[in-house]
Amino acid sequence: MIKGIQSVNVQRYQQGEITPPTEDMIAQEVPVALVYNGISHVVMMATPKDLDHFAMGFSLAENIIEAPSDIYGIDIIETPQGIEVQIELSTRRFSELKQKRRTLAGRTGCGICGTEQLEQICPVVAPLAFSQTFSLAHLSAGLGYLKQVQTVGQITGCTHAAVWLSAKGDFIAGFEDIGRHVALDKLLGFRAKQPDTQGVVMISSRASYEMVQKAANCGVEILCAVSAPTSMAVALAARCGLTLMGFCRQQQGVIYTHPQRLSV
Repeated sequence: MIKGIQSVNVQRYQQGEITPPTEDMIAQEVPVALVYNGISHVVMMATPKDLDHFAMGFSLAENIIEAPSDIYGIDIIETPQGIEVQIELSTRRFSELKQKRRTLAGRTGCGICGTEQLEQICPVVAPLAFSQTFSLAHLSAGLGYLKQVQTVGQITGCTHAAVWLSAKGDFIAGFEDIGRHVALDKLLGFRAKQPDTQGVVMISSRASYEMVQKAANCGVEILCAVSAPTSMAVALAARCGLTLMGFCRQQQGVIYTHPQRLSV
């Protein structure tokens, strides 16, 4: 059995009749608590795979850490209630985390649940360098990689994906999850531990504000989304220097910001 999938019995309505029970596969959704130095910070509903990358990516994308070296260790512990990802932070980063007083009741569709004040929604994102380019001739290949990495999704139809391509369009890595934010966090966590972080990130979902924010916080210069962006996402991408593309299809898409990184 593929990790992240479980079996259920279902009945189907087909051609005016209800069929006898048959076996079907569904994606697992479990509560995953990120616990920093013994204190639970956030609970997200997620697919229980690649959780070490999730912990690293979430920590970077949410500015809890500045670099992977700020995390001394990650332990994944299954409990009757769900999964605890216990993260050992440096003393300095843990002290700063406690000062934020941010408690999230995470859901797969919301990246700012639990934010205490409006001012916390729009933190400053450092301007990105203009060091990368990407030929849109590789766009179609990237869309194919999004499908390939969804081993759970291909069986259940229930996941999102995020993939990382080199500037030449070669596949580097990809991750899936029931939550689009979590899929991106997993990819960003993996990416942060590699010696070379050049390349393009593609996501199977819409590009909402927090998806752009996560990518920019981790130094991603080019983000391509299968679905639409939101107004706040476009504004943030324009402000921080991120190249944002939406409605990506075979040999087509809409470029919203900073097209100078893209060529045909």
